[in-house]
Amino acid sequence: MVDPVEVWHNEHAHFSRLLKILDQQVITFYEGLHPNYDLMRNIVYYLRHFSDRFHHPREDVAFARLVRRDPAMRLPVNRLLQEHRVIAVAGDGLMRCLDDVAADAMVERSRLEAAAAAYLVYYRHHLATEEQEVLPRAAQVLTKSDWQAVAAAVPQGADPLFGEESEARYRELRRHLALEARTS
Repeated sequence: MVDPVEVWHNEHAHFSRLLKILDQQVITFYEGLHPNYDLMRNIVYYLRHFSDRFHHPREDVAFARLVRRDPAMRLPVNRLLQEHRVIAVAGDGLMRCLDDVAADAMVERSRLEAAAAAYLVYYRHHLATEEQEVLPRAAQVLTKSDWQAVAAAVPQGADPLFGEESEARYRELRRHLALEARTS
């Protein structure tokens, strides 16, 4: 069985890379230059669809089991579950702004900046909390049967960006990631 905590660490690393690119595009926008809006839309789309359909639901099941095994984890887990919902709403708001830009609608600079800032702040804080507080504890106390229940509750979906078979919509984003990896 693949170590689910390691899978989550890897997914978190992918999400962090995407958030960094999104932040770079927002900085470009903030500086009065022209960011790559399609790139930004594809990042948010990926995070909304892959993360919110597969990653977060697996965490939700694992976190519920974690609280049963360690009731002291109730407060941090409840906060993370709330953040899953807040991140989804913030992502929807940011995507609406980016969709409006793509449709050539007038979008106030402050609206886009605020939507992007909220999304980035919540998502980064969320990942840091999971990595520092919750996943290490889950690795300690969850049993093999807990992890099997998590896997059974939310089937693993193919990763449309970082998986072996990426979707066509992510071609430019994959190229950007490959270029970033070569220059890092």
